[in-house]
Amino acid sequence: MTHGNSGISTRRARALVTGAVGLGVLIPAVAAAAPAAAATTPTVSCTSSKSALATKLQKDITAALVNRKGTIAVGLYDRSTNTTCSLRASSSYDSASVVKVTVLATLLWDAKKHNRYLTDTEASLAKAMITKSDNTATSKLWKQLGLTKIKGFLSAAGMTKTVPGSNGYWGLTQINVTDEQKLLKLITAKNSVLSDNSRAYILKLMGQVISSQRWGTPYGRPSGVSWHVKNGWLQRSTHGWRVHSVGTFNGGGHDYMITVLTWGNSTMDYGINTIQGVAKVIHKDLAAS
Repeated sequence: MTHGNSGISTRRARALVTGAVGLGVLIPAVAAAAPAAAATTPTVSCTSSKSALATKLQKDITAALVNRKGTIAVGLYDRSTNTTCSLRASSSYDSASVVKVTVLATLLWDAKKHNRYLTDTEASLAKAMITKSDNTATSKLWKQLGLTKIKGFLSAAGMTKTVPGSNGYWGLTQINVTDEQKLLKLITAKNSVLSDNSRAYILKLMGQVISSQRWGTPYGRPSGVSWHVKNGWLQRSTHGWRVHSVGTFNGGGHDYMITVLTWGNSTMDYGINTIQGVAKVIHKDLAAS
């Protein structure tokens, strides 16, 4: 991989996971256990204060996923029209680097509890972690926080199904669409878990992601809509590439957030294309509503 992220080269892909840039660590095969396949293929479900919008989104997201290989989970929430769409919202995925938003939120939540600002070092690590997806910075913050604080934040945020990766393997944190959408809601509206300053700080960094990492959920958004994104990509010896994207968007009369989690992709680009196919129709349908 060219960027610091929890993806790894094909040559080193045999059950490897990077805990830091350039650091490959062998993971026992059991750690690669995947969610059990549902007996029936789940369908996209949408609800909205505008019934026609729900119908259109359900139809278009479903169409975007026709013939796409892999296991795909989708979450959409638009505050402006009280619209929600979901697909496999409770299925667990290896987080790869989208967990970095949770790491930053935990850091800010803990600092607020102790009535302190971030140190210069913490701020520098946080910026590298989000804007460049730097793994070394993430590993330092993950170690500094420790599982007790991370679990404390998850509990406060109501992210009850998120399970932090053990032994420092933050990229193997188990996440699902429901909890990622809860996190994006916390970041984008006033609440008692994250201060207004903390929320603004997270959004600022997610809006400064380097250009080569702005793929995924922002794809196809109208020009007047602001974006904030964090992506993750990770190749493992089983079930191919995990490729994920979480994003928040505001403008054009809408205030919305999208989570798309995928695994079983043959290449990273295949996963990106799947995510962008979903994102494109969501932006289009909301803009037209």
